[in-house]
Amino acid sequence: MKTIFAKSSELKHDWYVIDASGKSLGRVAAAAASLLRGKNKPSFEPQTLCGDYVVIINADKVQVTGNKADDKLYRHYTGFVGGLRSYSFNTLLQKKPTEPLRRTIVGMLPHNRLGRQMAGNLKIYAGNEHPHTAQNPKTFEV
Repeated sequence: MKTIFAKSSELKHDWYVIDASGKSLGRVAAAAASLLRGKNKPSFEPQTLCGDYVVIINADKVQVTGNKADDKLYRHYTGFVGGLRSYSFNTLLQKKPTEPLRRTIVGMLPHNRLGRQMAGNLKIYAGNEHPHTAQNPKTFEV
């Protein structure tokens, strides 16, 4: 019996909408990462872009438990001496409402060029509106 490997161009890529309002950050991110990788499909292959497009709305209303809102730090380095910048979850949520969710999801994807392609299929919006209604996305409950 011969093994069949599906090409990315032959696969059907669906669109899903996830409403993050009042949901836990990690649960929304895990569900989105699973859809982006394509682990919900029977034709899943780890070396192929077989995942779906994911649209997340109300990203500014995502919640964290405990003291993580003040204690969790997001860091990035500017490239200059002494250029380590740190932001708490609340501060980053006020500056860029979609950034904590994006960083969490991208951290769950593979760290290679395939993971960067998967991250390109992720669309995150702070409000309730999104411009992807023409794709007839399905709602996904977390």
